[in-house]
Parts: sequence; C-alpha cells; structure tokens
Amino acid sequence: MLIREATADDWPAIWPVFHKIVAAGDTYTYPPDLGEADARASWMQRPPFRTVVAVDEAGTVLGTARMNRNHQGPGSHVANAGYMVDPAHAGRGVGRALCEDSLAWARSAGYRIMQFNAVVETNVHAIRLYRSLGFEITGTLPGGFRHPTEGYIGLHIMHLVL
Repeated sequence: MLIREATADDWPAIWPVFHKIVAAGDTYTYPPDLGEADARASWMQRPPFRTVVAVDEAGTVLGTARMNRNHQGPGSHVANAGYMVDPAHAGRGVGRALCEDSLAWARSAGYRIMQFNAVVETNVHAIRLYRSLGFEITGTLPGGFRHPTEGYIGLHIMHLVL
C-alpha cells in the first residue's frame, strides 16, 4: 500500500467511497444526501492542509484521509483529520496507515495536539484504532448523533498530545 497526496484526478475514485460511507449515515456528521460538489469541496483540502489516498499496487484507491487545522487563532496548534476506508478493503490496515500518516504530518507541520471532534460511539473499530495509537476520549456529547438504527447516541471528542 502506498499513501500519497490526492490529486484532482483521484476524486472520481474517492467519491464512491465517500458517498457510500456518508450515505450510510452511521459514522459521519455529513448529511447522508450530501451532493458530490459539496463533498469534494469539504474533503479535498488545499495547502497547507492535505488530502491523501491509500492505493494498492494497481493504483486502486483503498481509502482516503484529509488533514487540516482544527481551530484558528490561539487554538491553531490543534490538528484534525478524517479517514474513509472503502468497506471492501476494511480490516487490512488501511485505516491505521492513514491515521499514522496524518499523525506524522501533524507533527512535522508543528501541531501539538490532534483532536477528533465527532467520533460516533458505535464506531467501535475506529475507537479501538484511535485508542491503540494513544488517543483518549476527552468527553462525550450524549445524544449528539442521530444514528439510523440506534437512535440518538453519543459523540466522542478524542485527542492525542503529539
């Protein structure tokens, strides 16, 4: 697997992954019916921020990540990232590789903390991954996420001091 900077030419391969995950409505706070243009504008970061893809030997997009500043001004030392792995390639280390890459980027860019603002409490695979990398749950917003089958459930805020 190779992780590289995403280009405009990667969007046609990113969009189906993004759409499938967001339309499911169980892990992201994006509207499930978010259109492609708005999705692209949100996901495809511009420098100094970053969007990457994880690809296999054939160039197939396995997953993607976006990295940016979480806050401005006095909080501008806090980074944020989001990850999407094609469900067809789940469980193969793609998410871990993307997360580790984003942490390396944040450290090299001078960030002091990585914060995730909205980790759905039923997203146990992501929570397990983040905890294995040293993230802690800072707090939970009870009922902060309307899950399509579980109803109103908690959103975790997680952080890692870099």
